[in-house]
Amino acid sequence: MNPISFSPELFLLLGSLALLFISAGHDKANLARVCALFTVTGALICTCMSLCLTDNLFYDAYRIDLFSQMFKLFILSGAGFVLIISSDISGINNPVRPEYYLFMLLSVLGLVMLVSSVELLTIFIALELSSYSMYLMVPLRDTLHGQRLQMESAIKYVLFGVLATGVMLFGMSYLFGLTGTTYLTELMPRMHAIMQTPAAIFAIAMTLGGFFFKLAVFPFHSWVPDVYQGSANETTTLIASLPKVAAVALLIRITSLAGSEGTALVALLTALSICSMFYGNLSALVQTDIKRMLGFSGIAHAGYVLLGLVTFRETGYAASIYYIVGYMVMTLAGFLAICRISFNGRNLQVEDLTGLHRRSPLLAITVAVSMFAMAGIPPFVGFMGKFSLMTEAYRAGHLPLVIVAAINTAIGIYYYLSVVRVVYSADKDELPAVPVDISTKAISITLVSVIILLGVMPDKVIQMARIAVRAIL
Repeated sequence: MNPISFSPELFLLLGSLALLFISAGHDKANLARVCALFTVTGALICTCMSLCLTDNLFYDAYRIDLFSQMFKLFILSGAGFVLIISSDISGINNPVRPEYYLFMLLSVLGLVMLVSSVELLTIFIALELSSYSMYLMVPLRDTLHGQRLQMESAIKYVLFGVLATGVMLFGMSYLFGLTGTTYLTELMPRMHAIMQTPAAIFAIAMTLGGFFFKLAVFPFHSWVPDVYQGSANETTTLIASLPKVAAVALLIRITSLAGSEGTALVALLTALSICSMFYGNLSALVQTDIKRMLGFSGIAHAGYVLLGLVTFRETGYAASIYYIVGYMVMTLAGFLAICRISFNGRNLQVEDLTGLHRRSPLLAITVAVSMFAMAGIPPFVGFMGKFSLMTEAYRAGHLPLVIVAAINTAIGIYYYLSVVRVVYSADKDELPAVPVDISTKAISITLVSVIILLGVMPDKVIQMARIAVRAIL
């Protein structure tokens, strides 16, 4: 065992222990944030050092390879942005902020462990570590102005999460019963041999339920709008971005069990993709709360991601990886603006962005780029992501699904550009300017630049994703 292989996880674990001791004191919010940021930065450096390593740990239940390390790089980079965005966290009371950062770090640790897990019980443990930390972050929002939405949101999040976990465990038990093993490397050839049987299809479909919940795929989507709306803005930023990246990694690992024989699974994923796109986009059309709108939008984007998975091809999986990374960056840019514009951590209505071009030109550009990218307008990453997914789906013979995706892209353009219209075309003189500090300027410019660069130069990310996927198939 190479010690560097497990160093990102060790760094996160040690940082979590340090935060546990910090949370025992009083007025340690700033120290806790610095500790969390230092830990994530250290873990990111360790991931870069171990990017090209290959190793098997814990009796082959934990796999270090380019696929896992690539996803860790994305997750930890996103976590760093979330922590910088959370510099104020006005929606969280100061006395509980150390605990808030502790749960955030534990959640990131769970996601990092999840992408390296190649054994069913290890996957379950990592998934629950991530999930339960997020369950606890939601009700930590303060009760300013008598708001109690966070309590309802937390209850719904837990209930739907437990339901999805139960479905996933039921599917895992079937996989074990059919193959006699819990290791994915041994499951794959055995599942290929029996993939035409109803029991095998049922087992994989149920196992996917836990990751459909993380990605917010129909019908495991019901928690999304309420949790987005009820959580603090910074908590929603985390929930809306990082878990989806890890979910795609596991969806690729699980769907690859079916191989080319999984025609029934293709039909299932196609149906879920169509339902997710239509439900998410049509529901987003009538939303006035911007976080609820982005929640329904996230359901639609989950449907787009499935376009790559239904191909059961290396190139399709790579397109899904590229799209979800782009979606993470687009989401972070959008929520950066929400967190900075929001006063005292309250929820924003779309009309609250009125005249933002005058009040804060940089944040207005950030919102516009985020919305344009999510709508799929060139030259941003959203356009290239959708184009790559539709191209791969078309090559795999899913023309009807591509047509449906194109129609939904047109629907999405309406409500995304409605936000841009409010930002640039509406104005109210009495609205105050939005102060922007240096760190906000730096991260805003960085995110906008990444959105554009990923859009005009997608080849390196897609090629890296293809190499990583090839190693696990």
